[in-house]
Amino acid sequence: MADFLSGAAQIFTFTTLIFMLLGSIAGIVAAAVPGFTVTMAIILTLPLTFSMEPLQGIAVMLSVYVGGYTGGLISAALLGIPGTPSSVATTFDAFPMARNGEPGRALSLGVWASFFGTIISTIVLIFAAPPLALFAVRLGPWEYFSLIVFALTIVASLVGSSVIRGMLAGLIGLAISTVGTDPMLGRLRFDFGIELLQTGLPFLVVLIGVFAISQLVSEVEDADSVRSGNALVTGTVDFQTWKVMKEVLMRPVNLLRSSLVGVLIGALPGAGGSIANLVAYDQAKRASKHPENFGQGEPDGIVASEAGNSATAGGGLIPMISLGIPGSAVDAILMASLMVHGIAIGPRLILDHADLVYGMFIAMVVSAFMMLFVSVCSMRLFLRVTEVPKWLIVPVVMTCCVVGTFALNNRVTDLYLLIFIGIAGYAMRALNYSLAPLVLGVILGPIAETNLRRALMTDSDPSLFFTRPISLIFLIAALVSIVWAIRTHLKSRKTTERESDAPAS
Repeated sequence: MADFLSGAAQIFTFTTLIFMLLGSIAGIVAAAVPGFTVTMAIILTLPLTFSMEPLQGIAVMLSVYVGGYTGGLISAALLGIPGTPSSVATTFDAFPMARNGEPGRALSLGVWASFFGTIISTIVLIFAAPPLALFAVRLGPWEYFSLIVFALTIVASLVGSSVIRGMLAGLIGLAISTVGTDPMLGRLRFDFGIELLQTGLPFLVVLIGVFAISQLVSEVEDADSVRSGNALVTGTVDFQTWKVMKEVLMRPVNLLRSSLVGVLIGALPGAGGSIANLVAYDQAKRASKHPENFGQGEPDGIVASEAGNSATAGGGLIPMISLGIPGSAVDAILMASLMVHGIAIGPRLILDHADLVYGMFIAMVVSAFMMLFVSVCSMRLFLRVTEVPKWLIVPVVMTCCVVGTFALNNRVTDLYLLIFIGIAGYAMRALNYSLAPLVLGVILGPIAETNLRRALMTDSDPSLFFTRPISLIFLIAALVSIVWAIRTHLKSRKTTERESDAPAS
């Protein structure tokens, strides 16, 4: 109890709360700009915390962390462009809802889902950190590969109207992930002697090109619409905060399931929000009585994606606090911050610095409330985007995308890749290809390849993928997922054919 009160006393000081508020604002703003990721925001914050007390510095970075997971929602809902990789699935329903005249509702659903996702993940973090961390650390490359195979089956739910085109898009994404340097041996491959491809195709460049550039170009196809001063999104700016909060709470099963998905995936080192939001969205769609509504502005889709990605913040801290293993790049930066102050990270962290750990738990909760406060207070400002005409917002957002792409690695070659990928994404969009499977392939491809090769290098016996219990469970889940997706697709097609054959009344 004394350690808890000591941690609370360090958090609830005027200076710390002000710094956390500024951190929350910085995280939301940074994540709302396509290309400026949560990791980049945390890296920029790190040097500012060196002069602070250890817990104060960690609290500030946690506020940036939590705010960043929510900030990607803003551009996803209002522009159809995921601000961060963890907001990819949010665009599927938030942007259609905003285009249907409810941008305020789309933003509010995402904000409240993020808030509750963070709170639920913190509760799980407090009570289940040791057992979950022990589970995560027992996973070898066999289990990780099987988990990624299961995650790749999500492609079957994101194929859109054509299974073949969706699968082709997923294969293109996997192929893109193999270009550049071999992750295990460091050799160049599939660069075709082109210097531009030797560094590979960075995931964020692909994400910005496929989603942002293709979306922006498609918006200016209609010259008359641009000249008339139409906005990307139109509708009411009334976001009805408390009404939407009740709407989110009226979906307790989806909210809790998506949050737990985020916690579990966040606890797996190297996974993170980019996978969690897609898996949570997929599970919500499979469990829904009306899966055909997903992709058209379905509230459950927004709740699942945002609760899932925000819950990874708490999940990622589980292996870090219990075992000293970072769950993501952001968690590695948090570890570095503590090590700068001479605090050893590992199993004895809770024993030797209990006040620090309890303070981190409290900081997570405070960060969630600050994120909610900042988001609600500034939502009307965000919704002013609905008043900006296309002829102004398209070049501004395009400029932000270019600046964000260059800022990733400070390479001009990334800008050439952005243009090429943007054109390719626009062509695929015009040909009615689903872009989500492509992005999923790019995200999961390197993780799957690395773990497959690591498993075979450890032991060349492929039967281990089926004899190790956890690996087998993931593979069975993948098979069930594929069968379920095929069954759902065939059922949906039969329903469509029956309705088209029915005589008009």
